[in-house]
Amino acid sequence: MYGKIDIQELAKFGNLEFVAKQVVEGFITGLHRSPFHGFSVEFAEHRIYNTGESTRHIDWKLYAKTDKLFIKRYEEETNLRCRIILDISSSMYFPEISKEYPLNKLGFSIYSIASLIELLKSQRDGVGLTIFEDGIKYDSAIKTSNAHHKMLFHELEKRMTAQQETLNRTTSVVNTLHEVAENNHKRSLVILFSDFFTHESMDELTDAFLHLKHNKHEVLLFNVVDKKHELDFEFPNKPTTFIDLESGEKVKLHPGEIKNAFKQEVEAVMTELKLKCSQFKIDFVEADIREGLAFVLQQYLIKRQKII
Repeated sequence: MYGKIDIQELAKFGNLEFVAKQVVEGFITGLHRSPFHGFSVEFAEHRIYNTGESTRHIDWKLYAKTDKLFIKRYEEETNLRCRIILDISSSMYFPEISKEYPLNKLGFSIYSIASLIELLKSQRDGVGLTIFEDGIKYDSAIKTSNAHHKMLFHELEKRMTAQQETLNRTTSVVNTLHEVAENNHKRSLVILFSDFFTHESMDELTDAFLHLKHNKHEVLLFNVVDKKHELDFEFPNKPTTFIDLESGEKVKLHPGEIKNAFKQEVEAVMTELKLKCSQFKIDFVEADIREGLAFVLQQYLIKRQKII
């Protein structure tokens, strides 16, 4: 819809914050040309007028330009609070970075989160960051200041480490979500980036989701995948050694011999997870690392419009 934003090209010209700004600017430009142009991302200081409200604070000059009614938004008004959670366990470093695959799941997630932070910043919404693997490794407050945003960008940049440093780091989605639910006392939008490659049971995940919803949080899950390999199992049909990045376990096989069974098993797990999320009114979005960042930003805006 918006055209692909070439992260690899942008990354050559600056740090993570610079890239995020370019991504968001390109996204907003595309947004204005799309059926979603009604999103008011360009009006950090305004919100849409609701029928029946006082007309005292309507910006009539803006109405003359846009033919739409907006209310002037003041600093003391309550904006969105957003907690973004990033999975940095070993499986997130797939696929191995190369000329053919310059971006793994973790890199895609980091660029997505940096772009979301920039978008939240433009809306004057508060944002906090939680990073986890087998437990929480970093957890910030939810703030709106420029100094806070720079600190978050710095923490994200630190996580873009070399592949060989990341083996045998397991995932604990359940404990992380329980901690987030306990520690965030004000209603927030909780956004999770993970591949959900965890040994935790569906019942345990369900309990964690319920904990978040019980504490009045809205939840948006991005299931970060390399669809070609992890869902469609597209590999050359020759003897291939597969390595579990979180356990180090290796197995050698012909991909063609197990492809159908693998796809059926993955589809069954994902279907169950999607049904659970639907049951608890949690947005579950499949984010293919080959599809670009515009899709992620669009899904966030759709969720934001529902809850503001």
